[in-house]
Order: sequence, then C-alpha cells, then structure tokens
Amino acid sequence: MSSDRTRTATSPERDRPWLIRTYAGHSSAQASNALYRQNLAKGQTGLSVAFDLPTQTGYDSDHVLARGEVGKVGVPVSHLGDMAALFDGIPLDKMNTSMTINAPAAWLLALYIAVAEKQGVNRADLQGTTQNDIIKEYLSRGTYIFPPAPSLKLITDVAAFTYREVPKWNPMNVCSYHLQEAGATPEQELAFALATAVAVLDAVRDSSQVPMNEFGQVVGRISFFVNAGIRFVTEICKMRAFCELWDEITRTRYGITDEKFRRFRYGVQVNSLGLTEQQPENNVYRILIEMLSVVLSKNARARAVQLPAWNEALGLPRPWDQQWSLRLQQIMAYETDLLEYEDLFDGNPAIERKVAMLKQGALDELAKIDAMGGAIAAVDSGYMKGELVRANARRLADIENDVTRIVGVNAFVETEPSPLTADGISSIMTVDDMAEGDQIDKLARWRETRDNDAVKASLQKLEQAARNGENIMEPSIACAHAGVTTGEWAQTLRVVFGEYRAPTGVTSIILSDDDGADGKMTDLRQKVDAVSARLGTRMKMLVGKPGLDGHSNGAEQIAMKAGDAGIDVLYDGIRWTPDDLVQNALTHKAHIVGLSILSGSHVALVRDVVRGLRDAGAAHIPVAVGGIIPEADMLILRQMGVAAVYTPKDYQLVGIMTDMVKLVDGRVDQYRNADADNDIGGHRHDPATIY
Repeated sequence: MSSDRTRTATSPERDRPWLIRTYAGHSSAQASNALYRQNLAKGQTGLSVAFDLPTQTGYDSDHVLARGEVGKVGVPVSHLGDMAALFDGIPLDKMNTSMTINAPAAWLLALYIAVAEKQGVNRADLQGTTQNDIIKEYLSRGTYIFPPAPSLKLITDVAAFTYREVPKWNPMNVCSYHLQEAGATPEQELAFALATAVAVLDAVRDSSQVPMNEFGQVVGRISFFVNAGIRFVTEICKMRAFCELWDEITRTRYGITDEKFRRFRYGVQVNSLGLTEQQPENNVYRILIEMLSVVLSKNARARAVQLPAWNEALGLPRPWDQQWSLRLQQIMAYETDLLEYEDLFDGNPAIERKVAMLKQGALDELAKIDAMGGAIAAVDSGYMKGELVRANARRLADIENDVTRIVGVNAFVETEPSPLTADGISSIMTVDDMAEGDQIDKLARWRETRDNDAVKASLQKLEQAARNGENIMEPSIACAHAGVTTGEWAQTLRVVFGEYRAPTGVTSIILSDDDGADGKMTDLRQKVDAVSARLGTRMKMLVGKPGLDGHSNGAEQIAMKAGDAGIDVLYDGIRWTPDDLVQNALTHKAHIVGLSILSGSHVALVRDVVRGLRDAGAAHIPVAVGGIIPEADMLILRQMGVAAVYTPKDYQLVGIMTDMVKLVDGRVDQYRNADADNDIGGHRHDPATIY
C-alpha cells in the first residue's frame, strides 16, 4: 500500500519554500544585530530591516525632529559605523536582506555596499531589496523627503545602477501594503501599485541610463510588497490578478518577451491593521488565515513572507513573539504537504470570476490615472490620497455601524481574561529611554574622529551630481566611505531638490445624512452647534502629528469626522515639532488639541506639547492623545494633564467626537476669560512639572 506521508504521485518533489523573515530592528545597531543573529539561528532565511523614523526621513539622531523617535520603530543608522555594527558577523554575500527604506533608499544602499566592500564582498554578489517606493509614502506612510519628481529621479538612479553593478538586487519593491492599511479597496490596491511601477519604469526608460536592449533586466528586478487581509478568497484572487496584470503590462507596454522578466515577484506581510487590542490572542488565527492567501496558490505564491506578531496592536513584540510567528511559517513550509502540489485554484470558476472582476476594476482605475498624466500627477493633484481617505472612511463607518463584524471588537465581545496579557507591560517589549542618548553620544564621537575634509569633498561631489542630473549612487557610496551621516546626505539633497508637503486628502466629506448610525451623527452635530453657540464662535479642533510618525490614517479620520460633525478643523498633515503645534493652537485659538502618535514616542512628544501650552498660559485647552499606548503610559499621560487617551480599541469615532465636545463644553467660561484677558501667548508662566 502506498503512503502519502512524505510524497505524492503527482509531485514527488517539494517546491522550495519562500524566504522566511521577520521584520525587526530597535534601539541600536548592536541590539538589532544580536536580534538578527538570534532569528537566523532559529531558522529565519532572510533579513528584513526596520529603520527608525529619523533614518527613514533623512535626519541624524540629534536633530530636533528626532526627539523621542530614536530607535523606537526600528534601528537608527546614522553612518557607516552603524551599518557595519548592524551586520557585524553576518556575511553579506550569503544573506538576502530586505530594507524597508524609501526616501533615503539610495543612501542606505550605499552604506550597505560600503559595508560589503569592507567585508571584501563584491557588489555583484549582494542579494536583497530596497523598498524605495516613494509614491506610497505620499499616500499612506509619510516618510517622504523630496518632491515627487526628484524622488522619482533617485529611484531611477538606483534602478539604473543596480542592474549593472548589483544585478541580484531588487532596486524597488512597489509597496501596496500600506495602501490597504490606508483603506484601499482591492481594486485601488492593484491600480495604485501598478501605476507606481509604470511611473518608475517609464522614468528609467526615458532617462537613457539603460540601453533598450537591456531594459528587460530592469523590469525583471522590480518586485512588489503586498498586504494580505482577512478576506481570504478576495486576497487569493487579488494576488492572481496582480500576476496576470503585471504580465500583460510588461508585455504590451514595454515589449518584454522573456517570460522570466515578466514574472510578478512579491513579498508579503499580512495585515497588521486588522490585529486587535481586544482579545489579542485571536490575532494568531488572523495571521495564519491571512498567510494562507499568499502561499496556497502556487502560481501566485509569495517569494518572501514576514508575519507580524500577535501583540503588535499592544506595542513592540518581544523576541519570543517574533519566534511564534516564525514558527508558524516554518510549520506551513516544512510540516504540511502544501509545496508538493500544483496550483490548487486553476480552473475554479468562482476564482476566475472574481479575478476578472478585480482586473477590470483595476484597469478602469489605471485608465483614469493615466488620463491625469500618471501616478505622479495623481499624487500632486491629491486625487489618490483623497480616494484612500474616502475608502478608509467608508471602511471605518462599516465597523462603527456593525456592517463589518470583527470578533472581540463589535461582535462576541464577552471574554475571559487573557493569560497572554496578564502581566501587563511585560507582554510587550519596551525600548530603553537611554538608547536615544547613547546613540546621540556615539554620533558625536563619530563626527569627532572622521576626516572632515574628506566628508566636505564627498558632499560637494554629491551635490554636483544631483545638480547636473547625474546618477548619485557612486557619489553616495563615496560619501559612505568618507564618514558622511544620514542627515548630511539628505540635507545636501534637500538643498538641491527642496522639501515637500503632500496633500492630506482630508476634505469635508459627508458619507450620508447620518452615516447609518441611528441618529448618532445628527445628535453629535446638534451638540457641536450648542457648544459653539455658548462659545460665541464655531468650536475649533487642532489635529496634530508631532514628531516623525507619518502613519496619518487615524489623524485623517478624526479630522474628517470632526469636520463632518460641524467642528472647524485645523489639520496640516504630518511632521511638526511640539512648538509648532502649540503656536498653531494659540494663533488659531483652538478649543481642543488632538495628537496622534503611533511610533511609541507619545510620552516625550506629548509632554512637550502640554508643557508648551501651560507655559503660554493656555493650560485650559484640553489635549487628547491617540495611538498604540500601553496601560502604564496612559497613567503617565494623565499625570501630565492629558484629558483623554485613545487606543486602537476605541473605534467609535462618533463617541470620540462626543467626548471632545464634552471636554470643550466644560471649559466654556475658561475660553471666555482667556479671550477677555487677550493674554494667551502674551507672557510666559513658570514651567509646570510634567511627569
């Protein structure tokens, strides 16, 4: 009798599994290096590097905007010494490294190449990926630096350089992951990502940096990074649609005849947005189901998979939490018989119908973007951002109104206490507050010991290359070897290219007369009118994003819901210092300040805002804070004087707005007195102690 325990008659050999990764980096290069070594020892087959926000936005760790952000959401890399420490003992010719870096991707790749050269590794032997998708940064994640046109030129330079010098490197992975997290429908996710890829390939083709007879090599190295959500069948069909559409675009638009260059190659992280703070143990099942949608269909299978940890809605995962997600991948790859079979979905009529529908919707959207002049024009006009904000508003309204059911959130909320979170703060990892100071000290020592004449000369050559429209990769590698810092590299290009502030996409959108919320919105609007009448002016709310956190979805939805309720909203997007926000609140006479911070830097940044208001004699203006905030930090924020704290479990936006109105209503007399004194900002009070 035959057995199917290890082999099948149809497929006696197993396919190679996908690259198994975890997304990791925190505190310092040394701490992150130790984590990478641990994960590789546990069977991880590639590295996925998370950089901190100052690094992602081109600032050194001692820049004013970096305050509170150093080492929080990733590893700080300020210079070649940091990059060398990050990969100490890890042979780069044997590693496949993915770097989640966008605006300064050329710089981080230059540092990586410089470290390899110091290891004695040839450039041509390096394998990996720089994310390098700047368009999605304008739309969803916010770590852009330069305007769209020069940003596209930098991507072009990396692509043209790597196909010659680092041929196994993916110069870009078009990242639709954050589009879904920003509310994109599957059709929008397909269309916006493909429009981005088209914009990049058109730019490379038109740059004359790549001979047309070698252009297929560039096309073949473009990869994608996608999101897999909980709608299992839809996600499978979305990935099959991606594969088919990419094959059609590369064949018809660019004339690529070699099938291997037309292959849709993608990595995936499953949907962190869908992880819940409530009943977080359920997240393990969500992660598994979402992974299945990108590994079951052989013809649309991911080349690399990284999974979030069950507790990412609570805070930073510990090494054990990352190991749990790593083991999930390994069980799927090595214990099941998944890799022994052909595609399980070929010929399925339901799958084919859904794929066809998604493709048509994406093609319609692509035609609309093309008519505008392409992805860059659609970014500059605010079209793409506005569509995402609208789609996200509809998604959240469906959750708020119980149209979309989420277990533990708005359905089946009864629960036993979870033993996984019984220890409170110990169920997540926290970054030592000393890490920022240590990194700044090391940066100062680096500047003191380098050859500053070599630094100056290399930066001058970088600036000259940028001004002349030359490829900036070789000058950037020279800068890396000379000891240039991340902030110096970016500032040199800021001088040449300028900076950019992307459209927020927030408009006065009213989804319906009452959003289907059983009169709750009507009641809220009446309360806003009433408190405005008592104030003698329309209630005004400042929605602020202090620091470098660019994940603006929450701030956008709060701003839009407030506007829908009849509140005057002040929202100017991301990346403001606390002083900027305080002055804005005072100048425009805001009645309440709402701060959104998802990077873990809430304590330091909120402290500065609250102190600034108190020092200006405006302590009566209440401050509300939203973000992924541990319970212990909630107590600290309240001790500072924060009036309300919200976390991902607080999904009822109408309820949050009602709270805001109550806070203002209770202070009407204080606003009147402040206006009568006409004294806000006119003198400074003794600083208050903020704990």
